[in-house]
Amino acid sequence: MKYIVFILFTVMTNAAAQLMLKQGMMSLGPISFEANPLLKLLQIVFSPWVFLGLCTFVISMASHLYVLSKVELSFAYPFLSLAYVAVAIFAYFIFREDLNAWRIAGIAFICIGTVLIAQSGRDLGGSGHDDQTASIIPDKTSEIVR
Repeated sequence: MKYIVFILFTVMTNAAAQLMLKQGMMSLGPISFEANPLLKLLQIVFSPWVFLGLCTFVISMASHLYVLSKVELSFAYPFLSLAYVAVAIFAYFIFREDLNAWRIAGIAFICIGTVLIAQSGRDLGGSGHDDQTASIIPDKTSEIVR
């Protein structure tokens, strides 16, 4: 469980990136690619909120890569579903998006599933992951000795 902070950092930066992208697209208004698609794409990418959101995605991905180097993929990846929870809650408060009973029920199921997966996390970052990696990578030292 010592890598849970990095996992949650990945989740929150992923959610923050989504919120920034939404803010950026709202500030740009309706998009049309009729005139000059390349120019419009550059305008979108380099608008302040969208650009900040994309940079935040890069940070999130770097954090996720670090996590993947330490824990099992089948443990780490499901935690990313918590980004759906964070986005739904923050979108409700920031953008006044609908948070009806169906969405709340879905959020509850995501949270329950994530808690169950977290309970399965035994020996995060310990010898279990290292032993598994070692068994996948061939031992070249024995070939050199021969």
